[in-house]
Amino acid sequence: MHEPDRTDPAALPRTVGELGEDAALARILPRLRPADAAILGPGDDAAVVAAADGRFVVTTDLMVQGPDFRLAWSTPFELGWKAAATNLTDVAAMGARPTALVVAIAAPPSLDASVLEGIADGLREGLSALAPGAGVVGGDLTASAVLTIAVTAFGDLEGRSPVTRSGARPGDVVAHAGARGDAARGLALLFGEATDAAGEPDAAAAEALRARHPELVAAQLAPSPPVAAGVAAAIGGATAMLDVSDGLARDARRIAQASGVGIDFTAAALGPDVRLALAGGEDHGLLATFPAGTALPEPFERIGIVTDAAGRLFVDGVAIDSAGWDPYSGWDGRSG
Repeated sequence: MHEPDRTDPAALPRTVGELGEDAALARILPRLRPADAAILGPGDDAAVVAAADGRFVVTTDLMVQGPDFRLAWSTPFELGWKAAATNLTDVAAMGARPTALVVAIAAPPSLDASVLEGIADGLREGLSALAPGAGVVGGDLTASAVLTIAVTAFGDLEGRSPVTRSGARPGDVVAHAGARGDAARGLALLFGEATDAAGEPDAAAAEALRARHPELVAAQLAPSPPVAAGVAAAIGGATAMLDVSDGLARDARRIAQASGVGIDFTAAALGPDVRLALAGGEDHGLLATFPAGTALPEPFERIGIVTDAAGRLFVDGVAIDSAGWDPYSGWDGRSG
């Protein structure tokens, strides 16, 4: 992940309000790349995107300044990258290949236009790294008191059946691809070391924290989930799958409830901090189940087994709760 140099005098910042919608869009759109699946991209009332399969996967997500991000911690580039990553994994969790994004941004008129440019750069680079071929095909820009990024993502099933949450069966292997607990560790560091005496985000402290713990901070502010693993899982015979955004335990219960099964995690496979691996959210890994004896596709790792204890979770046979992130209560009462 590389943020572009912003020292060019020609890119001197102006506020969004000074520029107006058309001029602001004119500074954003050239920074984005076209989607391979786009028949008609930005410029008309709507885009036209190919769906050769005859079906498409669609999902949407919001990032709101305050509950979801702090500008004192996140760079605009990171906001764009994370907005892409969090939606791409939802598409991947269905076993689909991401094809296109529609992005709507509500921004205060006083916002520096370079923030929008940075978001556009992060979207472009996030798509390039995580879902080559996918691109932004349209969106909207409007005024708001609070900076908000809304993304709708589309995906191609390529002739395969979607992998849903309801297909797990007793005896299946439970497997996970991606980090477990790193984003929560990064968030804890930000709240613990990058706030001032009043508890407000401290930009200078956050920058110093990046230097000491770059991987953990990046895991929270600009995650790099295994998007391509979604298609690999679908081809490899996954019976159920979802994006782990709210914590491994909380999301595993969703599979358990939808499939009418139980899930028993293996503590040794979860890492040294089992509680954080289970409760920490926003890693955006993929949790999937596979028939017993299936060769797990890379980078999936076996972390448990599906049981017949409908809707229940266990670790080494001991029942556990489904702790995790809830947008109305928060993980440990806090959010990034």
